Amino acid sequence: MTCNAGIVDRIIRGILAVVFLAVGLGPLGGLQGAVLGIIAAVVGLIMAFTAVTGFCLIYKLFGITTIRPSGECKQ
Repeated sequence: MTCNAGIVDRIIRGILAVVFLAVGLGPLGGLQGAVLGIIAAVVGLIMAFTAVTGFCLIYKLFGITTIRPSGECKQ
């Protein structure tokens, strides 16, 4: 897995991961419905993974990278 998500992209994903996890798992009701809560939590986990690793599978499939030419990817 090569890094294909830049620093700004990773920060935004990290913030959104916290929001999605809080909404999906928060007060264990999760959006007043189990299915929507689980979906929100899974999306949050995926965003957290991509924020930590800097690798996004969707970016890889479409050949997208948000890394600046200066090579800002540090894991």
